[in-house]
Amino acid sequence: MNTAGPDPSGACGIAVMAKASMPGRTKTRLVPPLTFEEAAALNTVFLKDAFANIGEASRATPIVGFAAYGPTGEEPFFENLTDAPLRLIPATYPNFGDCLLAGIDGIFSAGCSSACVLNADTPDLPSEYLVRTARELAGGRDRVVIGPTDDGGYYILGISKAHRRLFAEIDWSTERVFAQTLERIAELELEVVTLPRWSDIDDAQSLLRFANRIDGMKTEFGARPFAAPHSREHLRNRFRDSDLAHRLAPSAEFRVDAA
Repeated sequence: MNTAGPDPSGACGIAVMAKASMPGRTKTRLVPPLTFEEAAALNTVFLKDAFANIGEASRATPIVGFAAYGPTGEEPFFENLTDAPLRLIPATYPNFGDCLLAGIDGIFSAGCSSACVLNADTPDLPSEYLVRTARELAGGRDRVVIGPTDDGGYYILGISKAHRRLFAEIDWSTERVFAQTLERIAELELEVVTLPRWSDIDDAQSLLRFANRIDGMKTEFGARPFAAPHSREHLRNRFRDSDLAHRLAPSAEFRVDAA
């Protein structure tokens, strides 16, 4: 594991489950209406915003960011993804649950007091939710913090002690992930803290919803969405310089402030 960056001792570690951007291998559920190249570019800006969001949250409470990444051999992509060096944790197993567990184990091995895995599909997730997760796990309390998504999965899962059972016998990439994870939590008799629901972006419809609100950024569930500056700028440029807006919403007039 790359150990660059701030000292993680005693902090809450948050690992973004990150794939290197490669056309045809990242964000393929967005193709069509996106091209493979556009989907890969979107993956890059989503990752940049995920790490920027972690950086914002770290101003309020001790948090250290990691990339639980794949595939191996693509380390230079992550080393150039942010201004500050990233701590890298290889997570390249066939089963996604094993990748999540690798992220958790890597965070604890680095000396963090709690560990979280965060998806890369919620660029506007309120920083407040990351701060709350870290604070709910502080003090070594053996509990689980989980944030559900609209499609039945979760955007974050945080623990203060490693429990492999949380990642076992889960039907990954289905609408059953959140419910099955709650079953595992109940089996382990752990306290659970459930965060507000949030939308992830994994298909054209959810991307369109995100694009329609990037200039609004209104408060949701009492929390202000993260500004997602990289994703906002990228989409504005694509709407201005290509026909992406028409491909996302062919029957509607679609306007985005390009300023």
